[in-house]
Amino acid sequence: MTEVGGVAAERLRALVERIERLEEERGNIAADIRGIYAEAGSAGFDKQALRQIVRLRKMPAEDRRAREELVDLYCRALGI
Repeated sequence: MTEVGGVAAERLRALVERIERLEEERGNIAADIRGIYAEAGSAGFDKQALRQIVRLRKMPAEDRRAREELVDLYCRALGI
């Protein structure tokens, strides 16, 4: 393995290339997700509401309940 200044150049290059491929994939996936939200918007669905639902579904049930209770408390405090 070639070393430059104590750095394994081939290993470093391989790692950088893997990161670059994943960054490209992430960009493609993000574009796909934007497309799905656009499709949902065209079908009459509220994109912000969908984003909120996706965030909520990622949360554990107990955390979600605690968040909902806190939001409810804040809304009551503000008279909403």
